[in-house]
Amino acid sequence: MDSIKSTLSDRQAVWAFILGCVAVTLGVCAHLPMFAMARSMQYRLAGMPMDGMMLGGMALIIVGTMVAAYGLLPRNIGAQRTAASEIVVAAPEDAPLGPAHWGLMAVLVIALVIDVMKPASLGFTVPGMISEYGVPKRTVSLVPFFALAGTVTGSVLWGWIADVYGRKASILLSAVMFVGTSICGAMPSLAWNIAMCFMMGAAAGGMLPVTYALLAEMMPSRHRGWSLVLVGGLGAVGGYFAASGLSAILQPVFGWRILWLANLPTGLTLVVLGAFIPESAKFLLARGRVSEAEAVMRRFGARATRASSGRLAEGRTSHALTGIGLYGKLAALSICALSWGLINFGLLLWLPADLVAKGYSVGISSRLLAESALIAFPTVFVAALMYSRWSTKWSLATMIALTLAGLLLVLRLELAGSGSPVLPVALLIVGTNGIIAIVLPYTAESFPLRVRGRATGWVAACTKGGGLLAQGLTISGIVLSMGLSSALVMLPTTLALVLVAWFGRETRGRDLRDLDAENGQIGH
Repeated sequence: MDSIKSTLSDRQAVWAFILGCVAVTLGVCAHLPMFAMARSMQYRLAGMPMDGMMLGGMALIIVGTMVAAYGLLPRNIGAQRTAASEIVVAAPEDAPLGPAHWGLMAVLVIALVIDVMKPASLGFTVPGMISEYGVPKRTVSLVPFFALAGTVTGSVLWGWIADVYGRKASILLSAVMFVGTSICGAMPSLAWNIAMCFMMGAAAGGMLPVTYALLAEMMPSRHRGWSLVLVGGLGAVGGYFAASGLSAILQPVFGWRILWLANLPTGLTLVVLGAFIPESAKFLLARGRVSEAEAVMRRFGARATRASSGRLAEGRTSHALTGIGLYGKLAALSICALSWGLINFGLLLWLPADLVAKGYSVGISSRLLAESALIAFPTVFVAALMYSRWSTKWSLATMIALTLAGLLLVLRLELAGSGSPVLPVALLIVGTNGIIAIVLPYTAESFPLRVRGRATGWVAACTKGGGLLAQGLTISGIVLSMGLSSALVMLPTTLALVLVAWFGRETRGRDLRDLDAENGQIGH
């Protein structure tokens, strides 16, 4: 009888999720007539009143998101979280990679490309917003500022959602929110764009940590490092290339709003991809769905055990960081993450507007940046190979050094007043995408168990903090040239390189439990 009730409950949940997705999609489609009617005005909607269909569409989006969330929400949450905390799921060290592993990596790369594409599109919309709304750059900077604030919120919220809803369910809910936030492309006021971009950031903020968590539970431990770097790097480079490529192709025809409307098909693509993403076996076991969990573990060569009471007590005990080695590593990785945020959400967001100001058309500037991202694409494989075969520590240091080289070439380009931005931007994209692909896995592998989660969470927050700082400067009215900005960002980036070289330790091939016995020592 209990199994029948569980089956009926699951069927109701599936239909609730489908109904929610349909409602959100219809809500977005209700905004498309306004966009289509603006064709004769080059798709400029600023100042136009919102009609009843648009308001009804917004209500459908809100209700649909809530219904979809209800369909994903498990029952007996408290008991399931307690059960999950006592389960450890991992693949054996020497388990071979099978088709299931490669398929999961491919699907998660596509998911991350879609995820990264959303915030990466911000820089390509800024010039159009400035022109259409007739406001200064400092005002338009509120859009990326609130989008980044949303990612900070999402990083915290999505960790909780992944624990309560499951890994797969959190990705699906993020996809539904992506679909809903595509109405940014039809919003007639800047204020509405700011609000929707906050929601978009909240949806995007937790995708990467959830992806890491899902891979960590599915990949054999000896393949874990390179797979995390490869999936994260391909997603980051692919997302920036997709954003710049769509801007180069579509923005000259449809204007900047088309980049937000693209969230509709890409978000729905994420929903469809959900059918190919397995739910975490740990989460299924906690819900009592043992047969489904066993099927997932058979596919991925994993097995489940119960954590010992000693290990649970150790994980739940609060400890402070001790030793100059730990403080030094934390400072090195935090400054590295902060520098990445300053570049990725500062310089690279400002660059399209800067190129337009220098006389490049929107289409040409987008094409130049897309070419730069295409050049950077093969280096993701090099980064994964370096990380797994050469050195985890020096792979990160190399990516920081490449980023410094890109900053130096941007400074040279500004001082010369002419030249192609392809090589400088390519180096920046290579370096920064290498950093973000490596820094979080390396952080998790560099700290002892008792502080590992907090250290990784802090470094992840620093990546967004750098972006908030960069956009805050613009909002406050402090306008810096690209040359001066590059010179200033070179300071923390250089410091990060020195600190990583000094305090970083090699983690390749090491049992991470060894760190618990050596947490007060400095590793080289």
